[in-house]
Amino acid sequence: MKKALALCPFAALAFVPNCFAVEVYKDDKNVFEIGGYVDARVIDTQGVTEVVNGSSRINFAFTRNMSNDWKSYVKLEWGVNPFGNSTISYSSESNFETKSGDFLNNRLGYVGLSHDDYGSVSIGKQWGAWYDVVYNTNYGMVWDGNASGTYTYNKSDGAINGVGRGDKIIQYRNSFGDFSMAVQMQLKNSVSDIPDDNSGNPNRLVMTEYDNTYGVGLTYNVTSMFTLTAGGNIGEPEGITASGRVISETDYIYGVGASWGGWDQFGFYAAANVNANEYHDTDNLGRFLQDAVGLESLVSYYFDNNIKILASYNILEAGDEYERVHPGDVFKRQFAFAGVHYYWDNSLVMYLEARKDFSDFSSRDPDKESAQQLTEDDGVAIGIRYIL
Repeated sequence: MKKALALCPFAALAFVPNCFAVEVYKDDKNVFEIGGYVDARVIDTQGVTEVVNGSSRINFAFTRNMSNDWKSYVKLEWGVNPFGNSTISYSSESNFETKSGDFLNNRLGYVGLSHDDYGSVSIGKQWGAWYDVVYNTNYGMVWDGNASGTYTYNKSDGAINGVGRGDKIIQYRNSFGDFSMAVQMQLKNSVSDIPDDNSGNPNRLVMTEYDNTYGVGLTYNVTSMFTLTAGGNIGEPEGITASGRVISETDYIYGVGASWGGWDQFGFYAAANVNANEYHDTDNLGRFLQDAVGLESLVSYYFDNNIKILASYNILEAGDEYERVHPGDVFKRQFAFAGVHYYWDNSLVMYLEARKDFSDFSSRDPDKESAQQLTEDDGVAIGIRYIL
């Protein structure tokens, strides 16, 4: 089956999803590559139509041949906002002033060593082992999945618990025939003080702490078309209340996935994953999901004329324990989206995607229900992605 797009060779050393790069320099010992893309889109959702940045990024990859068949490598990646994000505010000097958002933000940064027989070891901010289990459904341009347990703490980058672009990770990878594995430790000490809300509630949190996490991701290529994945991640968030009571919970997630075909290959592609988790993610108000289950699915067909059609369904639903802790509250993030992508000369993608929301955030408190719904809505977006 012919390939539609060529993945960057750096991906063989460490897990780099959807990676494209241009080789800038190469000699007998060193390779330097630049990759990334600029993505601009017009989106209509939440009753607003505006131009937004579509997770544009730039990355630099360095590899060097060492002695005894070893290679060293470095990957640096920044998110870029090239389109501006100015806001107007009223200053303490009673003057109107404008503020601009950051142009750059850190996405990835790690260094490692690899060997064809002994595998690779990398240290830094990198994709977690859990992402090996669920990345095969994360290909939407606009509404990629938020039910796989990757982008935790209300759709952040998964850095806190090491399942997405995790901070301070030590990771080992190796392959044995059709089987590959990734195991990791996230070695960190994260302590945050919570400002007093003047409520006088003795059970309010005044400090949270989240230290080391551990994860594993397993992949088995059953055939050249059919792949199975499995894995999990665990950590222990803690908190201290105003009364001095220590709260300690176990954050865990485990799940399986399957895919058929290749996203970058012409023809039919399908993927799905399911997971169960506790104290791993939060609702749209920032409250822990004491227990939840998630499912993501994606199907597409890539025609020989470089047009791809796709559809996805995702659901993340809190369980009975969440409803017991928050009586009358329901958290069910549920949506579907469909789209059309056109790949022009492997360097430019034009796309249209539309989302239909089926979520249920019912509550006895209308304010809580409205706040939960605020970031979930129907929408349509059209955009263009220029691949470097």
